[in-house]
Amino acid sequence: MGFLSPWFLGGLLAIGIPLYVHLLRQHKSNPLPFSSLMFFERRTQSSVKHRRLKYIALLLMRCALLLLLALLFAKPYVRRAIAGDAQGRKMLLVAVDNSFSMRAGTRMADAKTQAMEVLRTFRPGDLGQVIAFASGAQLLTQPVSDLAQLQAAVQSIQVGDGRSAYGEIARVIRTLVPPDSMPMEAHVITDAQKTSIPVPFSELAVSPGTKLTVHSVADRQEPNWYVEAVHAPRSVFQPKKVRVQAVIANAGSEAATETNVTLLLNGKSLESKKASIPPNGRATLDFYLPDAAYGMNRGEVRIESRDTLAADDTFPFSIERKEAQRVLVIHEPNRTRAADYYRAALESTPDTGFAVDTATSDQAANLDVKKYPFVVLADTVAPLESYLKAGGSVLVAAGSNIAARGSVLGMKVNTARYAARDAERFYAVGDVDQSHPSVAKAGKFDEVKFYQVVRLESGDARVVARLTDGSPLLVDRTVGSGRLLVFASTFDNIANDLPLHASFVPFVEQSALYLSGSDAVPSQYMVDSFVDLKGGGEIMGPDGQRALSLAEAAKSPAFRLTKEGYWEVRRPNGNHELIAVHSDRRESDLAPVAKDTLALWQSTGKANPSAGGAAGEPGEKPYSIWWYVLVALLIAAVVESIFSGRYWNQEQAQPLTRKQAA
Repeated sequence: MGFLSPWFLGGLLAIGIPLYVHLLRQHKSNPLPFSSLMFFERRTQSSVKHRRLKYIALLLMRCALLLLLALLFAKPYVRRAIAGDAQGRKMLLVAVDNSFSMRAGTRMADAKTQAMEVLRTFRPGDLGQVIAFASGAQLLTQPVSDLAQLQAAVQSIQVGDGRSAYGEIARVIRTLVPPDSMPMEAHVITDAQKTSIPVPFSELAVSPGTKLTVHSVADRQEPNWYVEAVHAPRSVFQPKKVRVQAVIANAGSEAATETNVTLLLNGKSLESKKASIPPNGRATLDFYLPDAAYGMNRGEVRIESRDTLAADDTFPFSIERKEAQRVLVIHEPNRTRAADYYRAALESTPDTGFAVDTATSDQAANLDVKKYPFVVLADTVAPLESYLKAGGSVLVAAGSNIAARGSVLGMKVNTARYAARDAERFYAVGDVDQSHPSVAKAGKFDEVKFYQVVRLESGDARVVARLTDGSPLLVDRTVGSGRLLVFASTFDNIANDLPLHASFVPFVEQSALYLSGSDAVPSQYMVDSFVDLKGGGEIMGPDGQRALSLAEAAKSPAFRLTKEGYWEVRRPNGNHELIAVHSDRRESDLAPVAKDTLALWQSTGKANPSAGGAAGEPGEKPYSIWWYVLVALLIAAVVESIFSGRYWNQEQAQPLTRKQAA
């Protein structure tokens, strides 16, 4: 027998209370009227007679009551032997790794063979469950007692393209609760990749009492050569100037190697080069596209296969060949300096795919602005309210002309402020929110001098940049379905010297991509990432089949890309996207986990020494007996109440004798 809270046994000292009541408090002196005590001799009377215990049964009841109360708070328990695997039922869990690295050699076949061996220990009366896991867990069966169903589930497992996550399968094991308090026996069958161990290690812990066994189908490191990454633009406008950069890596090989690397576009080989890869290192090669067809193009970088994992010898990417987008810059008549600076900056980066059209404010009313992805107002105004609310975007460079009008497209603009050039006084940029796409690559506008600015009333709009006096310099505001970006100065090299600084071209380029929406589409995706489906669309998988019905796509805000290859997204507005999806290249490092690390993981399921052995092993298990102590306490309380009432009634009924009076 033991106690979970032995400190409460100190309450046994309270047993002295009934002893005190029954022994020391028994002597009572009832004063009686008497004529005179002058003839009595003064002496000490012995009280031994009064110190004899009375009501022994009641005393024992009260001591038992306090004893049981102290035992109840101390939480007593007794140990009972528990049956091992050969003596009782168990819950058998088989978890098979089906991540991308299991494609190497015969790993998946070996894992299935190992799983079938584990199922040989399945006996009548046991429950079993089969799980396939990579970045997430797939429950292939519910807890069942049918061995044939478990074997069929193991044989149905197919290797996928996801990344293994041991922390995820450990979490699933922790959440499983076997019925009828069965001991759980969990078998994780995997290639034990080192890169799959989570940080912190505590995420691998399983519930105490779970007998965890990790079966590794790869006990040594295998060398692997693979295409680690491909850097290519999402859209191209002048193919001969487009660079495609490929990174080739070597994991596990101690010798330098040379391999052939080929660039393919739409299945056609464009160029091949030799890559010299250092031991456990990587090499970078540059390719230049000689041509690309208009529309979506499927690109691929491939190396010659020389290892057991051929799936990572290719890396897909997609490129869209299209015409440059036309951008409209509206300016005041005879004031073209700002438009010229903006055109030069935007067209100096041809890979962004923009060409500039200019018009005066008088001509703007007769133009169809709907064909432009965004419009630039160079210190002028134009009737763009409906265009903006319908989803268009506008960049405003505000100067004295707009300040004189007091507002632009609903944003209030106060008077212009000037600084004297002769006195070397100017305004400088203070705080810049570089998380905003328009300034992410432009820096903090260091050393840019502003001689003329307007005061903007930003209201609830997002302030991207501020001057040192706290006034807004760049404000981003949503109007209807469109975007309004307001710059509190001009681009003409008179109000400021921003066009002379290195930050001007990146700012023009990134703000153009932001306003046109071109920055929202990544150039490539990784397996298990999500593609935005706001507004609906049609998803076609690499197999050419529809991945979601139109009704499902309309209700889903995003879609998870679960396979390598080329996916197509067909938007309701007619825009089509070709998405290239590649596996997580951490799966290509086949280095195994150290054996002592696996042993430490398996030990997380062992119970504490005070609680007996792990689940499924013979041993002892503590069983609490507090319920029995509570019942005994209630019985003792009832009996004590009966005895106490009985003796109290007897004492009240007895008359006071002459002897007691003396």
